[in-house]
Amino acid sequence: MVIKILGGGCKNCKVLYENTQKALEELGVEATIEKVEDFKEIMKYGVMKTPALVVDEKVKISGRVAKPEEIKKVIQ
Repeated sequence: MVIKILGGGCKNCKVLYENTQKALEELGVEATIEKVEDFKEIMKYGVMKTPALVVDEKVKISGRVAKPEEIKKVIQ
């Protein structure tokens, strides 16, 4: 599983990254987490508001910081 955090490196992007790490740890799931900060790459996903969470190339959450519980539901 490949998870991408889309965003320009803002505080919310960092919090989403940390929440994603926590969700993966709690689930005991192994995944690669990548930060995507290049806006040309972000636009390829059709995301207009960051941060965004992409799981296996599908945008799951966009424009807000999801809590670990919500991220766990998206990953499962």
